[in-house]
Amino acid sequence: MSRLDRYDALFVVTAFSIQVILLCYFALRKWRFDAAMRIGWEVYALAIPAAIISVVLLFAGRPWYLWLAGFLFAAWATFGYVVDIARPVAWRSPILWSAFIPYVLLYLSTMMFYWWPMATLHKPLWYVYAVLFVISTVLNVSSHC
Repeated sequence: MSRLDRYDALFVVTAFSIQVILLCYFALRKWRFDAAMRIGWEVYALAIPAAIISVVLLFAGRPWYLWLAGFLFAAWATFGYVVDIARPVAWRSPILWSAFIPYVLLYLSTMMFYWWPMATLHKPLWYVYAVLFVISTVLNVSSHC
């Protein structure tokens, strides 16, 4: 493995931390829905450190594909906080497309920009992240059924 510099390592730790936290949250949502609903705002609040880390990566001169994910996460979390908590909208069932499309696109683009750059840093990290993403996605989708 090529040695990651501190900014690459910061990106990797951030990406994996967010993915693992989401995976745990989706598992909690599947098996302890009430508990998950009490802490859902905390998942959205992760946007604050994610955005700060993106600012650090941006000002450190890192490539755009390393700092974009945190800003996308902040956009997704802000939108999610509004439609789920601040001004709740029943958008999941039945699907309200005007909320569903931006929510899902922001979420998926965030995850892709945390995942895909792993291949440029260290290919095995890309594979590990892929496994976590698949597990997280299965838990997420099945928690809505």
